[in-house]
Amino acid sequence: MKATMRIGELSAQSGRSIHTLRYYEEVGLIPFVLRDAGGRRRYNTQHVEWLFFLARLQSTGMTLADMQQYTALVSQGKHTIAARVALLQEHMAQLDGRMLELARSRKLIAAKLDFYEDWEHSGRYPGSGWLEVYEADAGKRT
Repeated sequence: MKATMRIGELSAQSGRSIHTLRYYEEVGLIPFVLRDAGGRRRYNTQHVEWLFFLARLQSTGMTLADMQQYTALVSQGKHTIAARVALLQEHMAQLDGRMLELARSRKLIAAKLDFYEDWEHSGRYPGSGWLEVYEADAGKRT
């Protein structure tokens, strides 16, 4: 990959549209963009990596405002590392909570699928024991 690239190349490398890239730059999500002598934006491989990281943050539910805050911290330099770590730790804690809730929901759905399988194979209604799975997990919540 070339040391610098134009927006079309960045779009191809990152999987983001040119429109999205311009929007990201406008709202402060792409730091350290240089311009050539003709005023055209120039990007590098770090921008591609940055956009993949932003995509992961977005896919895990990080808000645009939090991504902007994180980007601003990165742009301010090394002295903001502690604040960046704190922001990412908070996001990870939220993600862990959502993952736990998803695991509980998955367990309940699996119990309901077992319920239907039992019913289908036995021909008899198996009762509402599947709900005990949910109630047991609900009792563990604090």
